[in-house]
Amino acid sequence: MPSLYPSNMKKTRPDPMPVLPTPAGVDFARRAAVACTLALILLGLAWELWLAPLRPGGSTLALKVLPLCLPLAGLLKNRMYTYRALSLLVWLYVMEGSVRAWSDKGLSAWLAGLELLLCLGLFVACTVHIRLRLKAARAALAAAADADTAADRSQRETTG
Repeated sequence: MPSLYPSNMKKTRPDPMPVLPTPAGVDFARRAAVACTLALILLGLAWELWLAPLRPGGSTLALKVLPLCLPLAGLLKNRMYTYRALSLLVWLYVMEGSVRAWSDKGLSAWLAGLELLLCLGLFVACTVHIRLRLKAARAALAAAADADTAADRSQRETTG
């Protein structure tokens, strides 16, 4: 089948971005973020249903883990937007953990401290993941720009 565009016509769409290699440390940060998210979900459920519920027999406060279930698919698929959103969402759990660590007594206060540690780990993992990927993307863009500049320079030298 003949092409719809003449062969001398320039493409108007840029070439798609090449797939960048995964920078060192990104896989570890992803695993840490997924582990901390799963641990926060399990802690929240165990805390509110069995370990130290607000009411005997469990409380509906266990539903607080539902927002943490939503980003799991994005974390596993390495979606940058998910890491950014989760690094903001985690602060709601930091607030809850801080309040309950200072106001509750006994086991509930210790569980709140554990929640704070998991939130800190999740935030650090998300931040490291984002920074490493952005740094690699900037380096790839700079390398592509240098290659384009060198190609333009060599083309001018051969035609001029």
